[in-house]
Amino acid sequence: MSRASCAVIGGGILGTAVAHRLVETEAFDEVTVIEKETALARHQTGRNSGVVHAGLYYAPGSLKARLCRRGVGMLRDFCAEHDVAYDEIGKVLVALDEVEAGRLDAIEERARANGVPGVRRVGAAELRELESHVQGVAGLHSPSTAIADFPGVTHVLAALVEKAGGRVLLGTRVVDLRPTSAGVAVMTEGPHGRSVQVYDEVVICAGLHVDRLARRVGGDVAPRIMPFRGEYYTLRPERRDLVRGLVYPVPDPRYPFLGVHLTPRVDGEVLVGPNAVLALAREGYTWGRVSPRDLAQAVGNRGFAAFARAHWRTGIGELAGSLNRRRFIAAAQRYVPELAVDDVVRGPSGIRAQAMDADGSLVDDFRIERHGRVTALRNAPSPAATSSLAIAEHLVAEITGVRGRREGP
Repeated sequence: MSRASCAVIGGGILGTAVAHRLVETEAFDEVTVIEKETALARHQTGRNSGVVHAGLYYAPGSLKARLCRRGVGMLRDFCAEHDVAYDEIGKVLVALDEVEAGRLDAIEERARANGVPGVRRVGAAELRELESHVQGVAGLHSPSTAIADFPGVTHVLAALVEKAGGRVLLGTRVVDLRPTSAGVAVMTEGPHGRSVQVYDEVVICAGLHVDRLARRVGGDVAPRIMPFRGEYYTLRPERRDLVRGLVYPVPDPRYPFLGVHLTPRVDGEVLVGPNAVLALAREGYTWGRVSPRDLAQAVGNRGFAAFARAHWRTGIGELAGSLNRRRFIAAAQRYVPELAVDDVVRGPSGIRAQAMDADGSLVDDFRIERHGRVTALRNAPSPAATSSLAIAEHLVAEITGVRGRREGP
């Protein structure tokens, strides 16, 4: 009797979470994670801020809202069970004027609709009690918002996959996918050269490269992944007491990104950032990393011109902050006025794999597509790490449901 097999492409927190769910439910006899890097969590998982989002912003009923709230509980329990760092340090959105204070109403309403516990409005005096170095006219406090070690979670998940008999292939790049009568042929290039393996099912959790792989099995060009680099500074150790928890601005609904904020991490660092600039390569973590192919696909995307027309002023501001540290830090000084330019040093950067539709709009919700025997996670930006275990639960339920209908009488 043949053994059912599934390959998961991508060794970040989403790929390993899906693989873990597959072996946990015994949905397949053989489960293989394929990762092009020589270590896990090298890209979005290992380069994000480490925030476990509570679900303040997301449209009630959306996949983001539902899977974020489900994922928070699953992640918290998983970290406790496997001794992975997880700390509910809380988060405050800081309103600098009455206009921003008015925006808190809609966010609070969404948070309550999503079931976020403990969310409450605070005035200027109570804001100072929560964060003694922060100024603002009002705030929205989310005490359950947390930070976690996402790379640590990823490594535990991978170890559990291997313990259950699954495989984790590192340094193995997927160079092609082809549907066949027997399943999906996955062509890889690894330490021992090129090889082809046919799997019954394939799940693509490839982040920055998911659209290209999805195209190989019949997916549309859109949504196209747009690589937005987020750059950070870090507080010098002697200035880390400027914040106790997570300090965020009130998001402006006209703009697609949250803006610069201050983020303590489980390793003790405090991040200031990120900004959002279009990267010159899908893995362009610095200005010096340029891929003509990636750049041509980004700016040649038919929706990019519409996006640029709508947000060019914001883009110029983000670019200026990237090139000028004083300009960058000024954004955070608006609500932490004691923060000085000399209090920070250049920190890490990450790339947000943001999907853009053909009309130039950024895809807001998680987007999952099914192409024959291939499931592709076409859009999974923040809060994907928070939601990872719930996303895996959701994906595997869909995959096994489809297989059951196809293989049934």
